Amino acid sequence: MTVYITTNFKKTTLYVGVTNELGYRLVEHYQNRGKRKTFAGRYHCYYLIYFENHDTPDGAIQREKEVKKWNRSKKEELINSFNPEWAFLNDQVIEWPPEEGLTGRVEWYV
Repeated sequence: MTVYITTNFKKTTLYVGVTNELGYRLVEHYQNRGKRKTFAGRYHCYYLIYFENHDTPDGAIQREKEVKKWNRSKKEELINSFNPEWAFLNDQVIEWPPEEGLTGRVEWYV
């Protein structure tokens, strides 16, 4: 299980999430870009800037809840300790950007 943080292109909004398949989840966020029904979609938060792996689902879920409660400054400290340049890390997890299929949906692959 992975706890992760994504942001938008200008790095003004942070989204904290948890998933058992980070590559697939990044593609989902990308597909939802601009859709107001989801927080990550509304704010175009599909650029990966932080992630940490956990051995158990319970550990990952507890960590996600902990990080979500933090203020922006504390989240920035966490990101800076892992990725001080705030580089987009999507291509370290999955081929990026994902290709759009004939249906307009992004084809998922690792």
